[in-house]
Amino acid sequence: MIRILIADDHAIVRSATLLLFGQTDDLTVVAEASHAEQLLDHLRRTSCDLVLLDMSMPGLSGIELIQRVRAEAPTLPILVLSMHNEALLAQRALKAGANGYLTKDSEPEALLLAVREVAGGGRYLAPAVAAELAYGQYLDCHQQLSAREQSVFRLLVLGKTVNQIAAELSIASRTVSAHKASLMQKMGFQSNTAMLRYGMVHAVAASCHPTPTQENPTAFSESRSVRPHQ
Repeated sequence: MIRILIADDHAIVRSATLLLFGQTDDLTVVAEASHAEQLLDHLRRTSCDLVLLDMSMPGLSGIELIQRVRAEAPTLPILVLSMHNEALLAQRALKAGANGYLTKDSEPEALLLAVREVAGGGRYLAPAVAAELAYGQYLDCHQQLSAREQSVFRLLVLGKTVNQIAAELSIASRTVSAHKASLMQKMGFQSNTAMLRYGMVHAVAASCHPTPTQENPTAFSESRSVRPHQ
């Protein structure tokens, strides 16, 4: 019997997962946690064979939470069940100590397969994430950001403020802040300094030009225009 500790701040997700596992003969839930501290407390008091972990919970979350779980239980299998399907996040989760990464839009059968595979000492990646990771190994990290995130990143590296970027892209300042937070999480930046340093090393200002279908429809035509000789 595989004993599972479920960590997710959404009660409906925990209930649905509990119901799914209850329909099997080899999976059982021994504890549930709705926030990071509760999860860590369960790890100290409850014996389990696998942690099913949501990366976005109150308190500690994301990569730091995986690292804390790994510190508490060095050999305990960790399967991340996340709403995020970005390959960069999956890659960082695996590097931090997770043994598998599955997205919440997966079929129930995929979750059962992933739990059994990871609990048995293997690894599991959602197929779409695995394919993106295989392709992404040929790209710089910033090239795997969404088109809008790349645009925001490029302007941040150029030294523009959130309000200036919002005006240039004709979007709300809070939207710019959300994109900034997202790209910093995906790429593992702990500070603006780290982000700017990466941007300088990788020439992000030059490599993340917007395409004609994005916010600057004349980007290509302007760069390709030739001034006639006088």
